[in-house]
Amino acid sequence: MSKAASLIALLLVAAPLGGCGLTPLYTGGGSGPIAGTLGEVEVAPIEGKAGWLVSGALQERLTAIGGGSARYRLNVRLDDQIVGLGARSDDSVARERRTLRARYQLIDAASGSVVLDATAGSDAGIDVVGSEYATIAAESTALERLSETIADQIVARLALYARRTQPPTP
Repeated sequence: MSKAASLIALLLVAAPLGGCGLTPLYTGGGSGPIAGTLGEVEVAPIEGKAGWLVSGALQERLTAIGGGSARYRLNVRLDDQIVGLGARSDDSVARERRTLRARYQLIDAASGSVVLDATAGSDAGIDVVGSEYATIAAESTALERLSETIADQIVARLALYARRTQPPTP
């Protein structure tokens, strides 16, 4: 297919998308209303190593978007579990699944009311090998990845909340 034919095909496919009603979530970039709202979220301390990782990832994302005064407080509770799956002939575990679940609440600092109550979660598979050090390192790496994923899910949900509560633009 020639370049011109590819361009025409792309334009024909993209043409109907203009009227579908989809709008960019982060209109206005870092100075837009969504970024402004996300920048007003203060992350409350979260318990444990997983909490430290999730809190750091959340703060990194929220402060990169904006850094206003704390209009909201984000409370997060985590459930971190490792479950053994599969067994070898000597009854040792061959594979593990690490699951990280978060229940989070966005609280309006002025009124103290919960404006958003939701959950996020992810899991990762871990091979259990002969070296205990390697298995522990794999569990730790999985927790780091899961923490990043949970933070991404929470920030995306907060952005949708911010979008929903913004006054309509003319």
